[in-house]
Amino acid sequence: MLAEDVGRLLRSKGLTVSVAESCTGGRLGDMLTDVPGSSDYFLGGVISYSNDAKVGLLGVNSKTLKAKGAVSEEVAIQMADGARTKLGADIGIGITGIAGPAGGTPTKPVGLVYIAVSSLGSSECSRNVFRGSRSSIKDQSARKALEMLGEFLEKTE
Repeated sequence: MLAEDVGRLLRSKGLTVSVAESCTGGRLGDMLTDVPGSSDYFLGGVISYSNDAKVGLLGVNSKTLKAKGAVSEEVAIQMADGARTKLGADIGIGITGIAGPAGGTPTKPVGLVYIAVSSLGSSECSRNVFRGSRSSIKDQSARKALEMLGEFLEKTE
């Protein structure tokens, strides 16, 4: 799903969205704001690359970070919740992963990205392993987040 389609859905439902991005470095926010009129539904984003930023800006639990690591389902959901609540949006998206080319491990390889979508009382998260260059992994992650947001919106009354 393209940013334009997501924008139409958000506008038609009267909903707002905010993002918390780590490994994508702002690509999702860039895609959303490429759409004219996106200020109707996009409230903003946080690029929380460091763990300190995740804790301080988004309210991610430092114990979760220590226990699960920054690249985990739990942290992605907390990032999405933090983006939603801190920016006052209806929906939050959290993206955390390893874009490479270094930084991967056998259990958390380069290309592993968790993407979460959160609304009041509901959240879902996907585990993805993307292939390609650092730039390609960032692009694939942002596109997947748009798809997830679109699917989430289509299920929302």
